[in-house]
Parts: sequence; structure tokens; C-alpha cells
Amino acid sequence: MSASLFALALAAQQIVVPLGRPPQVERPKAPIEQAGPQWAAACGDSTDWDQPAPPVRIHANTYLVGTCGISAILVTGSDGHLLIDGGTEQGAELIAANVRALGFRLRDIRYLLHSHEHLDHVGGTARLQQLTGAALVASAPAKPALSTGIATADDPQVGMHKPFPAARVDRVIADGGAIRFGNLLLTAIATPGHTPGALSWRWESCDGGVCRTMVYADSLSAISRDDYRFSDHPTYVAAFRAGLARLAASRCEILLTPHPSASAMKERMTGKQPLFDPAGCRNYAAAKTRQLDERLAKEAAR
Repeated sequence: MSASLFALALAAQQIVVPLGRPPQVERPKAPIEQAGPQWAAACGDSTDWDQPAPPVRIHANTYLVGTCGISAILVTGSDGHLLIDGGTEQGAELIAANVRALGFRLRDIRYLLHSHEHLDHVGGTARLQQLTGAALVASAPAKPALSTGIATADDPQVGMHKPFPAARVDRVIADGGAIRFGNLLLTAIATPGHTPGALSWRWESCDGGVCRTMVYADSLSAISRDDYRFSDHPTYVAAFRAGLARLAASRCEILLTPHPSASAMKERMTGKQPLFDPAGCRNYAAAKTRQLDERLAKEAAR
């Protein structure tokens, strides 16, 4: 067949274009661009532990699902999810409602993790353990407080807070230990100081080809009851400083904290400050180190 006849034959063929709607790409729920300003409008300047706040997708599979004053972090995965911190007893129900509002099932949460073992961050853990059936992972120093609901004697704030519901600790984790399942990998960073058993957490969240190193850094503030002196506990202070150094050295691109206000989340979720900040953990640790130094200086001056 000549080239001209071949071209005519091709032109005579019908080209069939399939009809119907193109496949729908599911949009992520609560994207920070919309949900961040909604969170700011709902909370204003409130740091109330139990004031409801809407959930916010911080980046990829990482969601803020706590209240105006207390963070809880949901990290979703291919084989289930995990939740860091459980808020207060009342806040547990608000956290659960936010998880449901995002379309996730509570029973798909496989692990519960903690920052530090005080009632405003783990008071709701027992209730969330009931709702999810998840395994609670804790540091060895935090296990007694989580298991009894009572702060241990070496906590600088022991006696300042009422007991909270006891939870079942299923696994103990040490500094550098990992929670690994499905496509999730979270690494524990021991950051004692605010409490003996405090942990920070690091993981990667990827949205398409954009991956960010997330760090949930503990409070790390040198706060105590009136008669406690950090300077009377040099071993504890040394551990405090070591944890701050570990945090400062960690790769960290998006910083989250147990109290949203401690990391300016309202400003960062509304674009007034950058959400992405590779120096976030380093600057946070430096500020907490200065606070510790100031506390020790005040104690020495008494």
C-alpha cells in the first residue's frame, strides 16, 4: 500500500473517546490553608485545655486533633494510625470527635504515645485506650505515673496536680527506640526535664514528593512546685541538658509542641510565621536552655 493510501485508511478509522466523568481525586480533609484559619477563629488567644478546636491537617498524614490549649497529634498510615497525647479526661472525647470528623476510625489507631506524664496531656489516655483498643507505648520513667495516675516522687511538680485515670502500658521504649508498622516510622527522643519520663518524637510525613521531618518536642520548661530546687538535683539537670542537646541536634523541619501556643501554632497555621523551619527545634531547645539557666541562676541567688 502506498503512503497516500495508508494515510487515507487511517483517516477513515473512527477514533473512539470514552465518555463519562473523569476519575475524582480525593481532596485531603482539613487542609491547613482552610482549617488553620478556622482553628485560629475558633480559639483566638485561648489556651484553655478543654476548649474545642477543629482538626487541622498540618502536612501529609499528620493532623492536629487536640483542643485550643492542648495538642494531640494523629499520624495516619497504610496499616493503621497512631496518636500522640490524649489531653485531659474531658479532652479525650474532643480528640475522639476530631478523629472521627476527619473520617478515620478510632479502632484503626494502633498505638498511643505520650509527651510528658501530666494530667493535661495524658489524663485522657485511659479513655482513648478504651475507645481505640490501642497499645500504649511509654518511657520507663513515665510508666509508673501512667499506670497509676499519680506523679512519681522525682517529678519536679509532684503534688501539684490531682490524679488522673490510670492506663495500661503495653510497651516500654527508650531513647532512639522506634515505632515501626506499615509505612510509618517514629523515633523516640528522650527529653526529660519537665518530667522524668518526657519524650519527643520524630517522623517523616510525605505528600507526593514533598517530605517533611516532623518533630513533636516536649514542653521542656523548668517549672516546679515552690519548694523544689533543680540545683539540688545535678543528675536530673544533666539529663535535662542532654535531652535538650538531642533535640537541638535532631533533623527537624516542622515543629509541634504539647501546648500549641509554645510553638506559635496559631501564627504558623495562618501564614503569619513560617510553618516550615529547619531551625525550629534548634531555636526551641536554645530558648528552653536559657529558661533553665535563668531558673538555676535564681536558685543560686536565693
